[in-house]
Amino acid sequence: MRVARRPGAYVCGIDAAMGVIGGKWKVLILWALGVRPRRFGELRRELPGVTEKVLAAHLRELEADGIVRREVYDEVPPRVEYSLTPAGEALNEALGPLGAWGRRYVLGDAAGAH
Repeated sequence: MRVARRPGAYVCGIDAAMGVIGGKWKVLILWALGVRPRRFGELRRELPGVTEKVLAAHLRELEADGIVRREVYDEVPPRVEYSLTPAGEALNEALGPLGAWGRRYVLGDAAGAH
């Protein structure tokens, strides 16, 4: 499991952001939760290729970083739902321009595109 770094331990803002979203699946988890809250199984189906172990680890890390909220409902069987915190919503908003750049890049329209 990742160890959270103190705010002063980062070199710059990009370093801090990458510390939170680093990993193959975290940005996609944020994207999925930005649409609406999801249960674990829904996330697993929405992200084909992610293993249960990796998804659970990433969700724990995002929760520890204050990006994702885990809510357990007192039902039988128990229901757990994941959603974005205000910090997670702000992070998703900050990732919007990066996603737009990626779409342009794929289409060959971004500056310096292949």
